[in-house]
Amino acid sequence: MTNRRNFLKSTTTAAVGLSLAATMPIPISSCVGANDKLRCGVIGINGMGFADLAAFLRQKNTECVAICDVDSNVMNKRAAETEKAQGFKPKLYSDYRKLLEDKDVDVVIIGTPDHWHCLPMVEACQAGKDVYCEKPLGNSIEEINIMERAANKYKTVVQVGMWQRSDPHWMAAVDFVKSGKLGKIRTVRTWAYQGWMEPVPVKPDSEAPAGVDYDFWLGPAKKRPFNPNRFHFNFRWYYDYAGGLMTDWGVHIIDYGLFGMGDPSPKSVMSMGGKYAYPEDAAETPDTLQALFEFDGHTMLWDHGTGIDGGYYGRNHGVGFVGNNGTLVVDRDGWEVIPERKKNADLIERVPLQKGTGKGLDYHMANFIEGVKDRNRNLNASIEIAANTARVAHLGNIALRTGRRLYWDPETSKFINDEEANKFLVPEYRAPWALPKI
Repeated sequence: MTNRRNFLKSTTTAAVGLSLAATMPIPISSCVGANDKLRCGVIGINGMGFADLAAFLRQKNTECVAICDVDSNVMNKRAAETEKAQGFKPKLYSDYRKLLEDKDVDVVIIGTPDHWHCLPMVEACQAGKDVYCEKPLGNSIEEINIMERAANKYKTVVQVGMWQRSDPHWMAAVDFVKSGKLGKIRTVRTWAYQGWMEPVPVKPDSEAPAGVDYDFWLGPAKKRPFNPNRFHFNFRWYYDYAGGLMTDWGVHIIDYGLFGMGDPSPKSVMSMGGKYAYPEDAAETPDTLQALFEFDGHTMLWDHGTGIDGGYYGRNHGVGFVGNNGTLVVDRDGWEVIPERKKNADLIERVPLQKGTGKGLDYHMANFIEGVKDRNRNLNASIEIAANTARVAHLGNIALRTGRRLYWDPETSKFINDEEANKFLVPEYRAPWALPKI
């Protein structure tokens, strides 16, 4: 099974080397004029930010003109690799606001930790830049609402990094779901069991590494001493900066559960879980969690576990659409249909594994570039799609943290008659940073 570690390795490696321009798998012959280049700036370039840049540079008529990161060690390394790939070195910025002032930048890729998605994205919209933003869209529901309003107010072309929305085999799976052949779908199972994710060992606070502007890295998050566990990849296990596996993998997998059912908003949610496997490790978010969402006519289960691969249908991640006639199962490897049997006969035809291409991120970036060219905001992971999915994932976390069933009103974007739960919706920004007003 493809896991995040292998995916990151394969996508980031592709950006290194002079052969990059000759290995573009998704040609975009009409994205810009023959003598023009679509120029990007990248804010946050350590992990997925660099993978996204690699996918961007694999498209025709593209170049990276600027990079910004608060870790100069990362920035210098990525700048050298980018120079090797495209033949010239991008400009370097330590403050994203300076990058947004750069007139040479047409589009912005945001690859920062989750708590740093909202401010750069909103300000990019205000600066007239189109945006490719990593998922989840925001680190709180109010941030998500603000980002959606900003994109709509400024008519920004936004693609969010839920790249499975552009992956052909995932799209084919949803086409089958929507064909009605599965019969009435009563339950959608979504899950991520990640055996490669080891416990986070407890480490003492220390000085930030040389070359790191740690206060800027914290940004709007509360002031804390530097700890290596809260930095770079492991930031995702702390609520100040992210939402754990519920939002990290959830927005990929839950997204397809929602897509197959027409992208609804849940009526209610309840969650149970905790640090059951590794109670003494340094992570804050749960290593084990089940969240149950109620919709009109069906339920959706999210189930995650770190450190083990014990998922459903022999897969460590995926979506299962459970219908009266059969179940469709899809993950990053492919999709299949498992029929129900009555009186020793299959109710529908069995569909063997339909394998994927492994090029979902490239297709997703191609969709973004076409949208920029055509001024088409209705992209495969548009702001509206990404906002709905991210809200659903955050609802699962809030239900766990409150410890009760919560009822959701999508019109007001608030919980019904539950002010304690509503306190989780709006983040408290640390001065001098302020939540944008849109």
